[in-house]
Amino acid sequence: MNTKHVIITGLILFTCTSCTTSGLFFSTHLTNVELSESNYKIVAKNVKGEAQAEYILGLSAAFRGELQTLAIARIGGEEMLYQQAMENLWENFETQYSQPVEGRKLALVNVRYDSDAINLLLYTRPKISIRADIIEFSP
Repeated sequence: MNTKHVIITGLILFTCTSCTTSGLFFSTHLTNVELSESNYKIVAKNVKGEAQAEYILGLSAAFRGELQTLAIARIGGEEMLYQQAMENLWENFETQYSQPVEGRKLALVNVRYDSDAINLLLYTRPKISIRADIIEFSP
């Protein structure tokens, strides 16, 4: 096998086996909530959740709220960054406000989503952050 075939084979393997992730989150809400009435109260403001991952032999880029990563191998962090950041947000709410989430009528409002990426030679670290206010509906 000559050098040209080795390079082509390597590129094919790289393309077929790399990790890829997108931080782009499309949200479709089917629930219509009326917040003009006094049937809720704000129980927490500016609660934050974060998640990040680390990859080698890759590149991450964040543009206008969208985070893209193309890499060979994940060496740390979570695979599902948005899901992990959301779980971290709820954990932070329970810890900071000493209030359980289970069994309550809670909703996130004023949700803000940010993404960031650090690229150092062959190492990349994508990170997403979610901030929101939390409201609780009255019975």
